[in-house]
Amino acid sequence: MSEDWAAVAKAVNARVNELGWLQRELAKRSHVSQAVVREIQHHVVERRRSPRTLESLSVALGWHPQHLDAVLHHRRPPKTEEPLLDRGDTVWSRMDGLERRMDAITDRLDDLKADLATVLEHVRRER
Repeated sequence: MSEDWAAVAKAVNARVNELGWLQRELAKRSHVSQAVVREIQHHVVERRRSPRTLESLSVALGWHPQHLDAVLHHRRPPKTEEPLLDRGDTVWSRMDGLERRMDAITDRLDDLKADLATVLEHVRRER
């Protein structure tokens, strides 16, 4: 079954108008870049989006996390109180992403520490 990005744009725009938000407010609340929000709202680029993007937008708009994914795939959106179908997968994939980001931050901090030690050693020799 094909994806219906026009329906996603229509749903997002209707909800944003209902809430009286600007595009930047949705971007801020969903932690999705304003450029991506713009592309989705104006339906200018049809490309695969991370499931997390649609989930973040859905939650920010006060919907069930799988609401926009359901709209995209021509399914009835779940009600907010309905259980998530893949709650565990979502949590684990987010945890994996956070772990990768923490590893990258740790690596950067280690590099900075080594650079700082080198600079301090050089300064000490100059005295």
